Amino acid sequence: MSTPADSYADAQEARRHPVTDSFAQAQRFRLDPFQLAGCRALEDGRSVLVAAPTGAGKTIVGEFAVHLAMREPGDARHPAKAFYTTPMKALSNQKFRELQDAYGADEVGLLTGDTNINGNARVVVMTTEVLRNMLYAGSPALRGLRYVVMDEVHYLADRFRGAVWEEVIIHLPADVRLVSLSATVSNAEEFGDWLDTVRGDTEVIVSETRPVPLEQHVLVRGDLLPLFDDRAGIATAQVNQELMRIRSFKGSNFENNRRSHQFRSGGYEASRRRPHRGNTRPVRSAHVRRIERLDRPDVIDILERANLLPAIFFVFSRVGCDAAVQQVRRSGRRLTTPEERAEIRAIVDERTRALLDEDLAVLGYWEWMENLERGVAAHHAGLLPAFKEVVEELFQRKLVKAVFATETLALGINMPARTVVLEKLEKFNGEARVAITSGEYTQLTGRAGRRGIDVEGHAVVQWTEGMDPQQVAALASRRTYPLNSSFRPTYNMAVNLIDQFGREKARDVLESSFAQFQADRAVVGLARQVRDSEESLAGYAKAMDCDRGDFREYSSIRRELSDLEKLNRKDANASRSTRDRRQKHIADLRKRMQRHSCHQCAEREQHARWAERYFRLKRTVDGLRRQIETRTGTVARVFDRVVDVLDELDYVRVAADGRTTLTAAGRTMRRIYGERDLLVAESLRLGLWSRLDAASLAALACCLVYEPRRDEAGPGERRMPKGPFREALAATEELWSRLDDLEREHKLPGSEPVASGLAPAMHTWARGMPLDRVLVEADMAAGDFVRWAKQTIDLLDQLTIVAGGDLARTARTGLDAVRRGIVAYSSV
Repeated sequence: MSTPADSYADAQEARRHPVTDSFAQAQRFRLDPFQLAGCRALEDGRSVLVAAPTGAGKTIVGEFAVHLAMREPGDARHPAKAFYTTPMKALSNQKFRELQDAYGADEVGLLTGDTNINGNARVVVMTTEVLRNMLYAGSPALRGLRYVVMDEVHYLADRFRGAVWEEVIIHLPADVRLVSLSATVSNAEEFGDWLDTVRGDTEVIVSETRPVPLEQHVLVRGDLLPLFDDRAGIATAQVNQELMRIRSFKGSNFENNRRSHQFRSGGYEASRRRPHRGNTRPVRSAHVRRIERLDRPDVIDILERANLLPAIFFVFSRVGCDAAVQQVRRSGRRLTTPEERAEIRAIVDERTRALLDEDLAVLGYWEWMENLERGVAAHHAGLLPAFKEVVEELFQRKLVKAVFATETLALGINMPARTVVLEKLEKFNGEARVAITSGEYTQLTGRAGRRGIDVEGHAVVQWTEGMDPQQVAALASRRTYPLNSSFRPTYNMAVNLIDQFGREKARDVLESSFAQFQADRAVVGLARQVRDSEESLAGYAKAMDCDRGDFREYSSIRRELSDLEKLNRKDANASRSTRDRRQKHIADLRKRMQRHSCHQCAEREQHARWAERYFRLKRTVDGLRRQIETRTGTVARVFDRVVDVLDELDYVRVAADGRTTLTAAGRTMRRIYGERDLLVAESLRLGLWSRLDAASLAALACCLVYEPRRDEAGPGERRMPKGPFREALAATEELWSRLDDLEREHKLPGSEPVASGLAPAMHTWARGMPLDRVLVEADMAAGDFVRWAKQTIDLLDQLTIVAGGDLARTARTGLDAVRRGIVAYSSV
């Protein structure tokens, strides 16, 4: 309850920030303090960084930035604009629909790699890469830009795409206000300091409070036990001792677990209203060593009885998600009423009416529809995008009650649930099964608890053999998710920077990256350690001073003698000549030591102890100095290596005075984006693809964007398209090999080999063959094929701009051939 002083302070803030106040009054719920602070900072003309838990409502600050832009008239030709950037097309689509509902279709546009809707609108939602490309191209759409919202800005740490976020932040015009929305990270203040350095006045707002409290549970057999001890009715930070007893197999009688009885006695909400009648119910033998996992239908039954649906089950495997849905289907469970099933059918029919009839069976449409009518669904990257969007809509409408999802669902999509279930606390990272981190646990469980609907959210971890409740509690309690830069200069970035600023200024720009900011901060800490250590070194040097002579020199001889004697003893298998040479050296050192003036000092051993400390610390200090040297100017050094490669390949010319300019090839590379920028540019310059037809060019473009599974075998030459394609592919692979060698000569990491695994299927698709044949040939889910097809389209689109002549026309024909059927379909 607020005090009169609080009310007076709120009234004062409302008078100082009338726009924020009117915006807050128009919302469906009362804004939290962190949301109000973010809006007020924007109204004051500042940029903001808002770091808050998943589901806390950070986006309200971004929506306020859009509100401010729409209030500003600007001039007649260039009205005030706001760009809303996201890391994923699915999130862009969702935000596009929300803003259209708020401001109307004429005022809101959408730009992703394969979609262009009303791109000159005052409010444009886009993927971050699109904005980066606009900045480098000097797009006229940037005129009038007042605000840029960077949703999920913690993607900056992504090792594949994170550099794009830093490029945008650095290159945005200085008068644009930046709204950075991030998950809770442990170094938000450090990130905010960097934003303040490169963007000007930036307010850092951190909230660690969930708007809906989270209850943590462990599902053991058929019982939901609280993770933390709450026998007194108050949750504490102490792990539930019943879970510790279960782990040690010393008993499981539950007599002190108030909450476990409540969950079993007819529903969690009901149990909160009904007084408890005792706590002596026996539960299973105390000596059962193995605790069997429950089937998914049984888990759903438990959650349904406890009134804990809708729920998201995180499975960490696409196959596991699909298998879970089938398991529920085989059990005969239905979680929907007849009225809900009719509503589901109507929505599905409306959202998928553009799909071709002949494709429905191939896509598993009828089975998918039946599962939706039961109230269950899978959600993962292998699903057709249209199917995923339907699942999201039905879940938000409370029609689908249980979704089995991979972790990608936790990244940005607005799809909260009452309960989140984690079947395991480990996942496959592409190389091995590893435990999830506390940051990942926080991100996943952040989906639990729907603001304005649920009093509290629930996170349920299923018991697995060998589980340690203390480790689970540590995951649930810790908030250590540091944001670390993944920034590194690319060839495209280098030519664009050189073109805009010249080489020296480009180096300065790169030195302003968050990567270098973090490295410099680390250097400050290392330098402090060096300074402190140098004081200690001076003290040690003074303590080993000897009036007989230079004890440091004497100690060096002793240390060298000792090290050589140890080596001689260890290396017993050395040749006779080597051992003789060492013995001679040892004898010489011993003679020098005995003749040294300090050898006869009465305090020699006392001095020697100080000398040992001196040299041990000096080794440490020397190592710290080497670290400082390697970290200082790290990004600029990599940039210089990139420019050296470009110089050797004649994309830039470096004059005797160091002045660097672009060649014609370098100017072409400015418009080539992606991991393969150099390979694409060289292939175009050498004319490797000039003889290809449209389908073959599409297949070859697919080779440059496709990333095969770790254990995937290539298709073999026999399945490859015949004719010029094979020659072009072989020439491109040979070119990649030469470029990879050149990069490694310049101490750059190189790139992955060209991947031709999907080329036959993409060639078949571009020739107009039916979907069922293509998916069999591709041996992948429809959603995966659509994703790679859209990336192929993105590269072909770039070729239509940079290739010129016949090849550009072929690329346009190939693009149209790929963009058909399920690839062309979009529910936006």
